Amino acid sequence: MVALVLTLNLTACAVFESGDQEAPLTENVGKFSDLNQGGRLPKAWQVWRITPQKNHTEYTLRKHDGKTVLHADANMAASGLVLPLKPRDCKDLFLTWEWKALSYIPGADLADSYKDDAPLRILVAFDGDKSTLPLRDQMVFELAKIISGHDMPYASLMYVWAAKSPVETIITSSRTARIKMIVVNSGEKSIGEWQQHRRDLAKDYKAAFHEEPGQVIGLGLLTDSDNTRTQVNAIYGDIALTPYRDK
Repeated sequence: MVALVLTLNLTACAVFESGDQEAPLTENVGKFSDLNQGGRLPKAWQVWRITPQKNHTEYTLRKHDGKTVLHADANMAASGLVLPLKPRDCKDLFLTWEWKALSYIPGADLADSYKDDAPLRILVAFDGDKSTLPLRDQMVFELAKIISGHDMPYASLMYVWAAKSPVETIITSSRTARIKMIVVNSGEKSIGEWQQHRRDLAKDYKAAFHEEPGQVIGLGLLTDSDNTRTQVNAIYGDIALTPYRDK
């Protein structure tokens, strides 16, 4: 299977790329809390670079509140991590996670390509039939593959901590309608406090794209501050894909 996502260098679109086309696909999402402080992330988590010219966000495993977490430090930077997954049915599948913003970006605006930054993002990639998409989206996909050599996913759903947008707002990417962002936290409220989330992927996908979802093929995370040229820090706790029966 080809890489699930890529970098759109010419359009500077914040989509992720896999650095290794032959990387094995992962069955389970491991827990950061099972890892050691200061250790390396499992090889399944691959680097997500926006463009080579941008500063990289620093991701380190640290102890926080008595457990190992993934700490993100973005100083005018934009890069993330991606986890290619063995395809799985989206029906009755929940994404659960916890995170904590240590700061936020007051001037950020996810609907504006020049201010599109966020302290915390988790992305879910979906498969689908690209031939059914409008010509504009197909052209974006083709251009992306020419530039990077990687295929974009059919659709990407991104959960974000926004600067101002109300919670549950759905924001369409300014560059392609195949990326939808759902605001799950917003502004400075709850900064420094753990936030737990549990999302019904099929329900959210239908609300965002107005169609039935395909299979889930990957996860990604991103803390970025390059467009606003600011510094932001955040913490990612454990992330899991949980069947409905395990609720």
